Amino acid sequence: MTTQLRAEQTRATIIEAAADLFDRQGYRAASLSGIAGRAGVTKGALYFHFTSKEELALAVIERQDELSRRASEELLALNLPGFETVVRMTFEFAGRALSNPVTRAGVRLTLERLVPGSAARDSYGGWVEVAGRQLERAVVELDVRPTIDPPACAGFIIRTLTGMQLVSQASLPGRTLPQLVAEMWDVIIPGLLPPRRTPHYLDLVRTLAAEVDAAAQREG
Repeated sequence: MTTQLRAEQTRATIIEAAADLFDRQGYRAASLSGIAGRAGVTKGALYFHFTSKEELALAVIERQDELSRRASEELLALNLPGFETVVRMTFEFAGRALSNPVTRAGVRLTLERLVPGSAARDSYGGWVEVAGRQLERAVVELDVRPTIDPPACAGFIIRTLTGMQLVSQASLPGRTLPQLVAEMWDVIIPGLLPPRRTPHYLDLVRTLAAEVDAAAQREG
């Protein structure tokens, strides 16, 4: 293994360990000593890659952004109907939030606004833009009412989704994140879609929620 490859792997390990502690403890409570211990590296090795907790937290947020962009690109490559793409995007996020601490920590760090330098980042702007374009497509495809404002609807959906990810970590017995996302769509779909398309997409929501829950149980 080359020195560069080892350095890249060490950096990735530190980011994953930091994400786990930021997710569990929050930005203020997590310490660089704890992150180093979690990663199995010395503090010297940690400081070689990251000079401060702020820099490390920003790296976690950046990694979350990267995962989101990649997932969006893969979903868009399927060339599904616009509204189906938006629905699947929300459940794809739910699946990552259940299985990937980087996703959970990135959302938490961004929403808490405790990391110096993170307030200027618009981590969800890309999601909103993609969802807005897909909703515009859905209007043309006659899946969504022509009276909606696609950018406003996209912003509402994405911000509601990220908020629910935090709510799902509270004490909600018997309620999983995919179930909460399904409930969101149960409320939103009748207002966005014409009656002839509503049953199809409500069925899709239930199917996706069950699939994501089942996948999470297998991985757990």
